[in-house]
Amino acid sequence: MDVVPRGAVLTHANVVTANLTAIACIGYTAVDRYLLALPLFHITALGGALAHMHAGGAVVVVSRFDAEEAVRLIDRHRVTHVSDFPPVLTTLLDAAEKLGSRLPSLKHVSGLDALPTIQRLHAQTGAQFWTGFGQSETSGFVTLQRVSEKAGAAGKPVPLCRVAVVDDYDREVGVGTPGEIVVRGPLVFQGYFGQPEVTAYTFRNGWHHTGDVGRFDGDGYLHYVKRKPEKELIKPGGENVYPAEVETVIVQMDGVSAACVYGVPDVKWGEAIKAVVEVKAAGRYTAQQVSDFVASKIARFKRPHAVVFTDALPRTAEGAVDREAVKVKWGAAP
Repeated sequence: MDVVPRGAVLTHANVVTANLTAIACIGYTAVDRYLLALPLFHITALGGALAHMHAGGAVVVVSRFDAEEAVRLIDRHRVTHVSDFPPVLTTLLDAAEKLGSRLPSLKHVSGLDALPTIQRLHAQTGAQFWTGFGQSETSGFVTLQRVSEKAGAAGKPVPLCRVAVVDDYDREVGVGTPGEIVVRGPLVFQGYFGQPEVTAYTFRNGWHHTGDVGRFDGDGYLHYVKRKPEKELIKPGGENVYPAEVETVIVQMDGVSAACVYGVPDVKWGEAIKAVVEVKAAGRYTAQQVSDFVASKIARFKRPHAVVFTDALPRTAEGAVDREAVKVKWGAAP
């Protein structure tokens, strides 16, 4: 099965609206400085850079993230904002401790991370951690909050954006009931480049369907629950990895008849890639050989971090690999 990348088409109006939303919600001003340490193909990095410049602030650009150099740059240029996906914040705080800095200029860290890491940020610095829900398709975040407002939540919908949770028939569900997160408003993208059928499907009934499941609580905060099965996705270090793409590569190995790839919790990266490989001949391959083979065919960050072997993967009545049964049998451990 070929996996075709989906290019989300954003307009100038989408980007300007996202900038103004960030300025209004987080409060960027001309004195703010943003450390651009994530790759610019990521909507978080691109949006953060443009929003700070829109506000009259400045962006400190690095060619690659080095934690100790980042600490020196933050202190030298009085950087106020850093975006985070694991393990950026952990390594940054470790380096700050080593260099004897409390990062006095830092006001905002935004993104995703484990609660103990966020609590460490709050204890060691004067910065606040911001989190929310968003996608490239929504020009960035559409819900936002300081983690201190409600731990475990993804925030409330931002201005100029409608966020709802619906059932399989696009009917809004009640408070506390999980459903697909859908979005509409000027932050929503124009569609997928060169893929009109996929675009029409995501925009059905006037909403952008995110493929993610969430629920609203009684205070209006969105809580992320999981991805829909049709949008199985792994996010090591904030990157997007589609299991089907990795599985397609693994089954190219001689003697491999099937593979099931899924995400497992990881302390350093937030989520890691695990592969269960069906191969009849025991001992034919090592885990390292599978990982290296994937890295030789597609981006290295898509290679499995954990590989186990079996002579038979569980299957559904239709003969397809039963993904849920695989996860139950082989578990969430790396």
